[in-house]
Amino acid sequence: MSIVKINALTVPAEQREVLERRFASRAGAVESSDGFEWFELLRPVEGTDQYLVYTRWRSEEDFQAWMEGPMKAAHQGGGGGEGGAGGGAERPKPAASASTVWSFEVVQQAAPKKA
Repeated sequence: MSIVKINALTVPAEQREVLERRFASRAGAVESSDGFEWFELLRPVEGTDQYLVYTRWRSEEDFQAWMEGPMKAAHQGGGGGEGGAGGGAERPKPAASASTVWSFEVVQQAAPKKA
């Protein structure tokens, strides 16, 4: 079965729009990665200031390969998003003030029944 990685990002209210805009502009940065199965950015509604970045992967090895390749390059300015390399532009300040990654194995799952 799959593995799930949830990145809990603490985001101050004044940075929420910035965070969402950055994720929207990532334009397929993870979707073509080998072993990638699902992505969701979850906005808090009440009771917390943490966004959840949910990804599901075929295996831990697939996730680690993405972390060491495309994700690492994107976060070092090589991914072409905000703060990309070149032109001497400064890298933008992170929108989140803290980040914690949780790891899970999928042991059961269900989908809606077809009528």
